[in-house]
Amino acid sequence: MEFSSKLLERAVNEMSQLPGIGKRTALRLVLHMLRQPKEQTIGLAEALQNMRHEVKFCKSCHNISDVALCEICSNPNRNEEVVCVVEDIRDVMAIENTSSFKGLYHVLGGKISPMDGIGPHDLNIESLVTKVSKGEVKELIFALSSTMEGDTTNFYIFKRIQDFGIITSTIARGISVGDELEYADEITLGRSIVNRIPFESSIKI
Repeated sequence: MEFSSKLLERAVNEMSQLPGIGKRTALRLVLHMLRQPKEQTIGLAEALQNMRHEVKFCKSCHNISDVALCEICSNPNRNEEVVCVVEDIRDVMAIENTSSFKGLYHVLGGKISPMDGIGPHDLNIESLVTKVSKGEVKELIFALSSTMEGDTTNFYIFKRIQDFGIITSTIARGISVGDELEYADEITLGRSIVNRIPFESSIKI
């Protein structure tokens, strides 16, 4: 693809690094921004810069936040004794959209995947074990995707916390095996949270 402007070429190259954005789509988006008022493009650039420099991770659940403690963790109406373990922020958003869960979350930041070089120490697991060991949690809900990596991560955490005597459950398998949580429809996901089952019954130890 030939460009008449190095500035345009750089913008297209940067845009094309986004997931699902090829060079042609990137070019279309960049040309669209060129046709818009400068204020709109500058506003987008500033929003991205501010997000990159100022966004924080909640000190309790590791969710993305504007402040040290996210809005969910600081909400006095949430049930602090029930914690839903998820892979990332997209899963928090998916579950929150169902309006079926009123507890707190714990964002792992990924799943155990030896093939990708991701082990337990690369995830936010130790802080979860510490939280459980303090007696702050009465029930842990495993809400990772129904994949081999998700099941491996669930089982690892279960083994780490099973001596603390808390309830462990997993979302009902209304979610198809192999599906990512963020792509489930809200009704199915909501029912999976409400109709969760004991974790022990979902595995063979």
